Amino acid sequence: MSMKAAYPLKLSPALKKAAARLAKEDGVSLDHWINMAIAQKIAATETRDYLRRRFGKARLEDLRSILDKVPDNPPMPGDELPDDIRAKLLRE
Repeated sequence: MSMKAAYPLKLSPALKKAAARLAKEDGVSLDHWINMAIAQKIAATETRDYLRRRFGKARLEDLRSILDKVPDNPPMPGDELPDDIRAKLLRE
């Protein structure tokens, strides 16, 4: 049995309009869509907090030490950078 608590949510008109449009596109009620959006935000925040507790905050030096271990091989066929991105990286 699920218990539902009423909460008078105040949304800006633009935010409500966008949420209502997305709920309609998903084929769900606005209430359901808002509940799922809140659930996704809670899950993302709790996952971030868990990963920070488990692994600590990432440091650039850690990434560099990992990347230094990767061999400098040419990309496999199909994994090449597009020409425009490769040119941009070479200019930097």
